[in-house]
Amino acid sequence: MRRTLVELFFLALGLLAGFALSWACAWSYPVGADIIWTCGGLAMLATMLMGVGPLRRAWRADRAGA
Repeated sequence: MRRTLVELFFLALGLLAGFALSWACAWSYPVGADIIWTCGGLAMLATMLMGVGPLRRAWRADRAGA
C-alpha cells in the first residue's frame, strides 16, 4: 500500500502544481485567462494520464509484496 500512496501523493502534488501555475498565470494576464485555464486543464489531464502506468505498477508491486 505504501508505494501506491506515494504515487498518489506525487500525482496529487503534480495536479496541485498545475492548478497553482494556471491560477497564477490567469491572475497575472486576465485577457488570456480562458486560454490559460484550457491549457492548464489539458496539462493536468495529461499529468493524470501519465500517472496511470506508474500507479498501476505500484499497486501491483504492493499486492505482490503483501
